[in-house]
Amino acid sequence: MIVAIDFGTSNTVVARLNPTTQTGEILALPPLSQQILANPPLIPSLLYVEQGATGQVLLGQMVRDRGLDIPGDPRFFRRFKRGIGAEVQGFLPELEGKTITFEQAGSWFLREILDRLQADGPIQSLVLTVPVDSFEAYRRWLLGLCHGLPIEQIRLVDEPTAAALGYGREMAEVVLVVDFGGGTVDFSLVQLNALGQKTQSKPLGFILKWGDNLLGERENQRVKTARVLAKAGQNLGGSDLDDWLVDYFVTTQNVPKSTLITRLAERLKIQLSSQFQADEVYFDDETLDSYTLRIDRSQFHTLLGERGFFNTLDGLMAQVLQQGRSQGIDLEAIDTVLLVGGTTQLPAVQDWIRQYFPAPKIRVDNPFGAIALGGLQLAQGFELKDFLYHSYGIRYWNRRDRCHSWHPLIPAGQPYPMTEPIELFLGASVENQPSIELVMGELGTQTSTTAVYFDGDRLVTRTLSGDGPAVQPLNDREGAKTIAQLSPPGVPGSDRLRLEFRVDSQRQLRLTVEDLLTQQQLLTNAIVAELS
Repeated sequence: MIVAIDFGTSNTVVARLNPTTQTGEILALPPLSQQILANPPLIPSLLYVEQGATGQVLLGQMVRDRGLDIPGDPRFFRRFKRGIGAEVQGFLPELEGKTITFEQAGSWFLREILDRLQADGPIQSLVLTVPVDSFEAYRRWLLGLCHGLPIEQIRLVDEPTAAALGYGREMAEVVLVVDFGGGTVDFSLVQLNALGQKTQSKPLGFILKWGDNLLGERENQRVKTARVLAKAGQNLGGSDLDDWLVDYFVTTQNVPKSTLITRLAERLKIQLSSQFQADEVYFDDETLDSYTLRIDRSQFHTLLGERGFFNTLDGLMAQVLQQGRSQGIDLEAIDTVLLVGGTTQLPAVQDWIRQYFPAPKIRVDNPFGAIALGGLQLAQGFELKDFLYHSYGIRYWNRRDRCHSWHPLIPAGQPYPMTEPIELFLGASVENQPSIELVMGELGTQTSTTAVYFDGDRLVTRTLSGDGPAVQPLNDREGAKTIAQLSPPGVPGSDRLRLEFRVDSQRQLRLTVEDLLTQQQLLTNAIVAELS
């Protein structure tokens, strides 16, 4: 069985390759999937922990059907994807003596889905999709989740790139994918080559695990290629819009801020996709007062503008178009714009897109299933040519400012696998230095950082201005940052180590270390980190 999973902040979609027709299909997994006539069948990304010590959980539509999506219940989890890999996770409940992290909630959620799939037969190939702007910590969590699974082939692929494949595998064109879900907005410019060319076996996407018996199927096969030209992302999604609506009603109607109001705000937002005005009645059981929450499209559009929503989208579009122009692709060369995710259903978003592209170029006919279906294409002869989205560097002591700074080493946009290594020389900084440490970091934007924090019971992200890059250290932990033991000990004044960095086809950063004094190789092609 070949399966792809689009794990979303609000909803999750599971697709399978039909063994008879060799076409992709979205799976309904009752009772996890919505029982109403949903097209495609969605699994709400909800989790209820019955027993934290044993990992006994309920998920998806089961949580709603049993009335367990109770605001404030510490056993009820939603939006937990946004917290995975975040440095600040806010209040984490302790259930049966076990602290439940967002990573643990996400693991229970996905493993339960995989267990139900495997009950119908073994999974030979699994594709998991990830947001463009996800840091290495999120991908490392997925890697740990997949460890030990009885699956021969496991891959990761960016969500918007998968969506480009899911909308139409026969398209020979340049497509811009705008993937706007509950937690993130991602832009990806992808060139699809439907003609393909004869090629030898090559890795597809970002491969976590590869079965030898499947490798032979790729020999001398004519493959289609999906070349990623540009991508940009932001930790901004439909759940943020819900929170903005809550703040709007708190300010304009003096209603209390609560998870109930958040749920009503989400309903209002969805109504505005098909109506010019939306209404919801709210009853306060403490004061016995009732309120009518009402907003129209014009008011909502104004609210989005005040929050910098359109400026953020303009900035992402500018990034993608600038990257595209460096590849020889300008605005007019983009043949199709594909809208993916629930937030793209909002008229405000579609109106914004039409400022850049004429309506005939815009497609929004498969907003929920395209990502999962596109993930399946990687198992059907598509070769993905990609590049690193983030920059990577090394930490050093800035003597002038008397603080740690970061020196860029591998730039964003670097194709992989790298054909030539990056060379670096290091020396001792003190007399009789016994070892040399090196801390690698994943560098974010140079002009702003994203703060993640809790406001009451909701996870909030906010872009902050700043002078330096947002950095996530990759190996700043005991035992991981020491790259060489020096024997004899090092002395200042000359280079002691020669380092070679390279990124392989699986986005693994590898390091080779040579001791120039003893002419010994201390590390050979060692894996330092998984890159994104």
